[in-house]
Amino acid sequence: MAAIPPVCDFGWPAVDATLPGVDGKSHALFDMAGPNGLVVAFICNHCPYVKSVIGRIVRDANDLKTEGIGFVAINSNDADAYPEDSFDKMKLFATTHQFPFPYLQDEDQSVARAYGAACTPDFFGFNGELTLQYRGRLDASRKEADMPGLRRDLYEAMKHVARTGNGPVDQIASIGCSIKWKESA
Repeated sequence: MAAIPPVCDFGWPAVDATLPGVDGKSHALFDMAGPNGLVVAFICNHCPYVKSVIGRIVRDANDLKTEGIGFVAINSNDADAYPEDSFDKMKLFATTHQFPFPYLQDEDQSVARAYGAACTPDFFGFNGELTLQYRGRLDASRKEADMPGLRRDLYEAMKHVARTGNGPVDQIASIGCSIKWKESA
């Protein structure tokens, strides 16, 4: 089922957390920030929206490094109900797609709840002060193939954030599969 998150709540402060990564290390979110900001992306392995854009997510994360923007991805889905989102499958997904960023598991879903994550993918773009400046889509493709000349919404917004500290006023919400919440959570 598709879900659409709310648009950016400008100035909302990022929430730090330490989560296990597929690299076998624990990572604090704030440690992932670059001097000009941080993108916290909620993704998963099985979502068709994520699968169709994962190459472009990796490209944008690599390109944002040169702008001083850090990047981290979090999987908060219920892996018991969705085995394709298990930690072992996360490792495979990250390796297959050559993630240049930490891929973390939010097993108790507390980080997704703290951020108000709604779907996969859901992008939170913070400035160097770690206040929210972008909550929007990757690009206009949604879950279609990359189209020539497609505007790179996340990349362009975060490049602007890196240079000015502020996000664009006009933002278009992401769309994706709803977060798979645990019944007891």
